Amino acid sequence: MTAWLFSVQGQLRLVGAVLVVLGVFHVVLPRFIDWPAEVSRMAPLPRQVAGAHFFFVGTTCVLLGALPLLLAPELLAGGRLARALLCAEALFWFLRWLFQFTYFSPALWRGDPPRTLAHAGFCLLWTWVTGVFALALYTTS
Repeated sequence: MTAWLFSVQGQLRLVGAVLVVLGVFHVVLPRFIDWPAEVSRMAPLPRQVAGAHFFFVGTTCVLLGALPLLLAPELLAGGRLARALLCAEALFWFLRWLFQFTYFSPALWRGDPPRTLAHAGFCLLWTWVTGVFALALYTTS
């Protein structure tokens, strides 16, 4: 069991499961970041656009996680489509990793222990997710 968990296929499935959970977590995430209070002050159009984007970010996490969770052997078998999907996932999550360091201001988390912990956790999460997809892509090439 342990050897399988540390295999590329095991890591792909684990990443997939984590991404699905993260996507489903978007149902309750707004309450954790006090989003309803902030969004209620917005004009209707930006409020609705923000809500739609939030929904689709959660849905995207679920869908991008379902691929490796349910189809890891097929992704690792290679072929143009499998490599394209792995490349797209690696690039997508690498860009998310970059945003963690370049888009989000340190002023949002510095001096706030729970937010600092969340920032560090997301840094590790995006590093792991990107690394797993990149490794999977490498092993299929």
